Amino acid sequence: MTRLKAFQRVVQQYADISDSVVVYIEEAHPSDGWMSSDAPYQIPKHRCLEDRLSAAQIMNREVPGCLVVADSMDNSSNAAYGAYFDRLYILQDGKIVYQGGRGPEGYRVESVPQGCWPMLTRMHSIVVK
Repeated sequence: MTRLKAFQRVVQQYADISDSVVVYIEEAHPSDGWMSSDAPYQIPKHRCLEDRLSAAQIMNREVPGCLVVADSMDNSSNAAYGAYFDRLYILQDGKIVYQGGRGPEGYRVESVPQGCWPMLTRMHSIVVK
């Protein structure tokens, strides 16, 4: 949740020049699997798209002002972006201009090059979570 809060600060700071999207992928720490001891929510493994959409709604409450979409059950976004557990991308004109490290260890909003956020106009920052 700390990383999500850091992302939320950036979303708010650059809302006038960027669009932000969170792609909710499969749950990294499901309550009926390898659950994290500090998990703020009890989210079971997604068994169908409705389960994933319900979990994405929880994420939507955590990042107001940011579009939250859910990956398909075949995890195509997760596979395409190598996102498991989470990863930050910045796109401009449909091209990736920044690819962050894989989470949890490599995911660092603060690692985005200093001039990258304000320099881009109408960029799309995507967190695959």
